[in-house]
Amino acid sequence: MIKGLYSAVTAMVMNAARQQTLSHNIANLQTPGFKQILNTVGDFMQNQAVYVKQKPGSNSVEYVGNLGLGTQIGTEYIDFAEGALQETGNPLDFALQGNGMFRLETPDGERYTRDGRFLRDAENNLVTVEGFYVLDDAGQHIELPDGDIAVAADGAITVNGEDVAQFGIGVFENPQTELQHTEGNLFTGPADSTGEDIPRVVQGYLETSNANPSQLMTQLVEVARSYEAAQKLVQNHDELLGKTIASLGRIG
Repeated sequence: MIKGLYSAVTAMVMNAARQQTLSHNIANLQTPGFKQILNTVGDFMQNQAVYVKQKPGSNSVEYVGNLGLGTQIGTEYIDFAEGALQETGNPLDFALQGNGMFRLETPDGERYTRDGRFLRDAENNLVTVEGFYVLDDAGQHIELPDGDIAVAADGAITVNGEDVAQFGIGVFENPQTELQHTEGNLFTGPADSTGEDIPRVVQGYLETSNANPSQLMTQLVEVARSYEAAQKLVQNHDELLGKTIASLGRIG
């Protein structure tokens, strides 16, 4: 009975954590370049081996299997699949097609992002909406003089036809293992690229979130129902435990 209670409680905790992750993904459905967070589910602690006696009066036992002790949230990882492109017409909006990320300078060090909503600050530096500097291929700030801005597919930036800078883009052979999510749309990873395929820079477009709203809502309903079912099991086990204690008290 206690094992059943533990299993139900761990299921409630696990589904509450999944609900929090799904809610975070839903809240960022309109965030450009957002990469959804996915959870895995594993066993709570280790399974207990179950043995039975082979025959009455015998001391020998036979292994018949494992008894589960519940579930828990496993490894959290990022889905780096590309989102669709959405045209904005803003010359300072950029998207990447292919594996790669824009390089940024933040107060906490260099970071990477797929969010291409850039602005020109008071000193004509190219910055993100959060105010982080966008870096060129040499790791320097990108300064944009007044004029018509054009960006080639390879990331070369020109103003009024004059070369200004080259976008700094990090390319990673295996982003799942090389990049770590820090906060918001930012990632940290190796200082140098580990991949060779350079992505295509698209001006006047933004990459949309790669989270699927219909899929997220379906998963949210499933998690809510699983949580409710586990909650009812906890209540049932609590009632049975109370009846058992009352019965044992009468026997004495």
